[in-house]
Amino acid sequence: MRRSRHTSGVSEFWDRISAVSPDPPVWIVQVAALAALAIVLIPQTWRIARNVVTIAHEGAHLFVALITGRQLMGLRLHSDTSGVAISKGKQTGLGVIVMTFAGYVGPSLLGLGAAFVLGTQHASAVLWIGIVSIALMLLMIRNLYGLLSLVVVGAVLFVVSWWGTGEQQVAAAYFITLFLLIAGPRPVLELQRSRSAGRARDSDADQLARLTFLPGIVWVGLFLLVTLGCLALGAWRILAPVQ
Repeated sequence: MRRSRHTSGVSEFWDRISAVSPDPPVWIVQVAALAALAIVLIPQTWRIARNVVTIAHEGAHLFVALITGRQLMGLRLHSDTSGVAISKGKQTGLGVIVMTFAGYVGPSLLGLGAAFVLGTQHASAVLWIGIVSIALMLLMIRNLYGLLSLVVVGAVLFVVSWWGTGEQQVAAAYFITLFLLIAGPRPVLELQRSRSAGRARDSDADQLARLTFLPGIVWVGLFLLVTLGCLALGAWRILAPVQ
């Protein structure tokens, strides 16, 4: 009996993750895009929403550090929307270059991946990928503000995924995906403004400049190229089926 209940629970959980979602009405996608754009452009809302971008940024550092064989040591997220992913390993080489590059392009690549998942009509899977990612990052968090940030974002995703209607889950998945795609380039532009003002001397771009023969401004340009490319491709993948 216990095994049967366990099997039933696992089956129900898998059914939730793999559920096929209906294509959303055009107006839901349009509203989600406009809401995401407004949040990114309005300073007051961006100041709060940027925490989500930082989570994706640092998560990308941790993920690449893990797959390149580095030892994960911890993660900190700060109230000024900065963060640091701590890992131990070689200080030079391709692995550390890719890990350092991953941060600023991470949110956009995550958004692009989510856009393609949405294209397979699996909106719930987008939400659950976010929940699992947050849960794994909780194992690495090393400060109270970071813990609070992850718990809040994870709780919102879980509530929508577990108790939301199918329509609400679809709307949330499209909003999150579009937000990540639209938000991706803004931190890159902010980075270059800080560098031009003589700040951010230890930024990812400047670390990459020290690791390679390319100057920091080239790395900033590559960040921007990738984030804008993800935005264009992701927007096409999302908007084309609902037009």
